[in-house]
Order: sequence, then C-alpha cells, then structure tokens
Amino acid sequence: MPQNTPAASRGYRTVLRVPEFRAVLTAHLLSLLGIVVAEVALTVLVYQLTRSPLLSALTFALGFLPHLLGGTLGASVADRFPARRVLVGCDLLCAACAAVMVLPGSPVALLLVLRCVMAAVAPVFHGTRTAALADILGGGGAYVLGRSLLRIVSQSTLIAGFGLGGAVLAAVSPRRALCLTAGAFLVSALLLRLGTRARPARAAVAGAVPAGSLAGARLLLGDRRVRALMLMFWVPPLFVVAPEALAAPYADARGFGPEALGLLLGGMAAGHVGAELWAGSRLGPGARSRIVLPCAVAGLVPLVGYAARPGLAVCLVLLVLAGAGGAYLVGLDAWFVAAVPEELRGRAMTLVASGTMTVQGVGMALAGLAAEFADAHLVVAGAGVLGIGCTALLAREVRRSGAGGGRGAAGAAASPAAPTEGRDGADHDMTNR
Repeated sequence: MPQNTPAASRGYRTVLRVPEFRAVLTAHLLSLLGIVVAEVALTVLVYQLTRSPLLSALTFALGFLPHLLGGTLGASVADRFPARRVLVGCDLLCAACAAVMVLPGSPVALLLVLRCVMAAVAPVFHGTRTAALADILGGGGAYVLGRSLLRIVSQSTLIAGFGLGGAVLAAVSPRRALCLTAGAFLVSALLLRLGTRARPARAAVAGAVPAGSLAGARLLLGDRRVRALMLMFWVPPLFVVAPEALAAPYADARGFGPEALGLLLGGMAAGHVGAELWAGSRLGPGARSRIVLPCAVAGLVPLVGYAARPGLAVCLVLLVLAGAGGAYLVGLDAWFVAAVPEELRGRAMTLVASGTMTVQGVGMALAGLAAEFADAHLVVAGAGVLGIGCTALLAREVRRSGAGGGRGAAGAAASPAAPTEGRDGADHDMTNR
C-alpha cells in the first residue's frame, strides 16, 4: 500500500522514514555524481584526443540533445515494463557505456555515440522513477516532498558536482575517472534492485515501443489540462537559463575574474535549494498550491534587473531570487500527478523530464545566438521580459483548464483552487493507486 497519510505533508522526515524511498534517493545521488564526473571527464578526454574546442563543447551539449528523442520514442517503456526492471536496466546500460569509454583506444566517434546513449536513456529512467514514487509514497503530500528532495539533491549536485569532477581529474586521468562513473551506476543499480519492491507493469501498451510512446504523447498533449501543466514545467526554464548560459561572457564584460564565474553558475541553484526546502518543510498543501502560478512568474522578474548591468553582489542576489522561483514546482507536482491517469503516468513523467532538459538546451542555445547580436546583459533582461509575458499567459490557461473540474481525455483535472495533495489516494480511481 502506498504510504499516503496526512502526516506525510508535515516535513521531509516522513518520506525519509520510508526504506524504499531512501534507496531511491541514495541511488539518485550516486547516479548524479557519476553523470557529473562523466561530463567533465569526457569533455577533457575528447579535447585531449582531438585538440578541438568544437568537439569538446559538443561532448557537453550531447548531454541535452538526445533527451527529446529518447523521451519521445522511449516513453512507453516506463509503463509497459515493471518499474524496478526498467530502472535497474537503465543503470546497467549506463554503466556498460561508461565501461566501454574506459577502454584504451576507444575512438572519439564511439565516445560521442555512447554519450548520446546515456543521455537518451536518462528521460526514460527519470520518468519511470518519478512514476514509481507515486506507488512508493502515494500521490499526495508525501509524493510531492519526495519529488522535492530529488530536485534538491540534483541542484545541490550542480553546486558541488563540477568542483568534485575537477578534483577527481586533478588526481587521475579522464579514463580512470570514468571508472568511477561506471562504479556509481553499478551501485545505483544494486540499491534499486535490493532496496525497492517488485511491482507489476503499470499498463499493457500495444505495439512497438515508439508507437506506444507516440500514442501516449498524443493522448497527453490532447488533454487541455495536462498540456497546460506540461507547458508550465517547460516554459519558465526556457527563459530562466539565460543568465547561466551567458555567465562567462557577462563576467568577462564586467571584468569579474574567473573565481566569480563559479559563483554566477551556482547562485540560481542555491536559491532553488533554499526555496524548495522552505516550501516543503514550512508550507502546507494548500499554500504550496497557491504559490505555483505567482512563483512561476515572479522567478523571471529578477532577470530584468540585468538591464542595469549590475555588479557581482547584485547579480548574485538576482540569481538567488530567480532560483527561488523554482519553489513553484512543489505545488505543480501535485497538480500534475492528479491530472494524469495511472496507465499513462510513466509516459507523462518521461515526457516532462525529456522536455525540461530539451528546453533548457534550446534556451541556452537561443541565448547564445542572441548574444551574437546584443550585449549579454540585454539578452538576459530580454529573456526575463519575454518569459514573464509567456508564463503569465500560460498561468491564465492553467487556471482556465482547471476551472471545470472534470476529467479530460488524459485524466482528472485538478483545479488550482482545490489542491489534491492532502487527499487520500482512494479518492481518485484513475489517478492514484
């Protein structure tokens, strides 16, 4: 039985008492560290082998690009196979890719292909794990806090992970560093295999995997409520990545120095971690629901402050405030899991994961392109203005899509005025098990 009680919404300690969730969280941390080490080590390794800045940069970019393909065509895997089997299989596949990268003489083309495979697998893994959390924790407040903890770990890893990757490379060669990646994925697979319970597949999906994935995507995107909530996951990140994408040229233009670049890249993540911890531990389900739309818009407002070409201290304040806007995700998770029927939950979570990574990559690329024609500070401010406008329009659509309170083609519509976080899973026969 899912552990979904009123006490689940009182704090993070409740979900940390669930043994299965502790296994999932630990595995998440290990795989994240493995990915970060792999990104740093591969970028350095490809540059050492080719002396090509373009190929080195492409190695890093390949962490974003295959998400769309993997998430769109492979999403049905999350529903048609048992979750534990999918999660362990994805980890083992990534461990195998890292192990092949370690082999001396592996050509650059093979390294890039293996990097693509690992990136394409990521949204399937993330979607399957997110859907499985609803089975482990229930679809209410405990699920929301579990999702929040996974995001907090991700953001914290961004702050510390690249420094760790650099420290590892200072001690060992890039290929030896990749051994750590392979080991991290193997331990993650072991934790998920031994620490989580076997559950049956969520749904019987007809046809081949790509066909089932596309059919699920059509159902989900054809539902007005689900489509609006998916866009709420995607639209703010499309614009909010602009200051991170342009941190290096902005720091150079203002003469900040190399040490300031790390602060600029970590400021938004620090704000996000602090805001999520506050929202998850201090706000109840109703309050988390009420802040979703205001925070989604407000998180883009600090970007407009870049128009004044602020100094380092003010930049850090703006970035922390922009990151704090990410607290809207805590309430949005509850709306989304209530809006999607269980038989489509794995595909829905996979699409959200792949879309989020894709729009961040697109947002970074667009910001870089715009900076070819305008100063970096104006591009960031312009992204803020455009983001505020687009997110405000989307917030209106989210409100309208939930106004009727009825089910759409893809599941139940959860109104922002009537949050579902604190309800028992039995209240929604299609949404929660």
